[in-house]
Amino acid sequence: MLQKIKPTHNRTLTLSSEEISFYSQKLISLSSSVSFSKIKNKTINQNLFEILDFLPSQFVDLLFLDPPYNLSKSFNGNHFKEKSINEYVEWLDSWLSKLVRTLKPTVSIYICGDWRTSTAIHLVGEKYFKVRNRITWEREKGRGAKTNWKNNTEDIWFCTMSKDYTFNIDDVKLKRKVIAPYKENGKPKDWHETVEGNFRITHPSNIWNDISIPFWSMPENTEHPTQKPEKLLAKIILASSNENDVVFDPFLGSGTTSVVAKKINRNYVGIEQDVQYCCLAEKRLQLAEKDKTIQGYSDGIFWERNSLNAMKMKN
Repeated sequence: MLQKIKPTHNRTLTLSSEEISFYSQKLISLSSSVSFSKIKNKTINQNLFEILDFLPSQFVDLLFLDPPYNLSKSFNGNHFKEKSINEYVEWLDSWLSKLVRTLKPTVSIYICGDWRTSTAIHLVGEKYFKVRNRITWEREKGRGAKTNWKNNTEDIWFCTMSKDYTFNIDDVKLKRKVIAPYKENGKPKDWHETVEGNFRITHPSNIWNDISIPFWSMPENTEHPTQKPEKLLAKIILASSNENDVVFDPFLGSGTTSVVAKKINRNYVGIEQDVQYCCLAEKRLQLAEKDKTIQGYSDGIFWERNSLNAMKMKN
């Protein structure tokens, strides 16, 4: 993860050895039970399973979970071995059951997975929560398989603890181009004309095809192999929390959840066992103090992927 020589147009965020030393001093660890004030807006550099019992009760307004998918994979020397569906269900249950204590009654929960893990997520999710929906988002990346259908989607299961929860529909509307504009009495019907084209503001569905996977020319990109896009987290955080609420990510990775929470005025807590990913998160959090832009999101509206306005934002 040390800084590499790269072309000027490659904007991938990296770390020098000096930066790792600097940002690692900002990280915290837990050895006993703590109050929320001790972990507020902090990155905890530990294994989740070692500190589950140390976390405070009922401090979470929005829980975002992006655990290892059921694949044999290594992350900077940390290994996850593929399990049977039943074994993966047991693994999910072993830690999710203990996280329930940390959640407010009004909490919303989002759990990420792919086609291999969605069955297990649904089974465990409905054991503790009210399962509201399954979001499927287009993860368009890679050249594809030769002996199977290309896998270019992932799922996010949306759950709540009760019937009382936050959902800010007006904060997550999508701006779509109108291909065949329809007029009534000579006036646009449900769309409007702009210098950039004809557009309609629509309510979001559970199919998301407007997300760009971070890549080398995007300043949010890091070397984390499964980094979630800032735009994806912005949709979730804006919809299911309010300003000053607490967003909690126990599998933080390179910090996208905390970074977006900070950009849109939420509090955050993140846990990540890899120190280099934690340092990347802290570097991104520092950058977010001056740059609060999110690619594809402008003036309270989410733009379609690769649309003109979204492309202008990060040039």
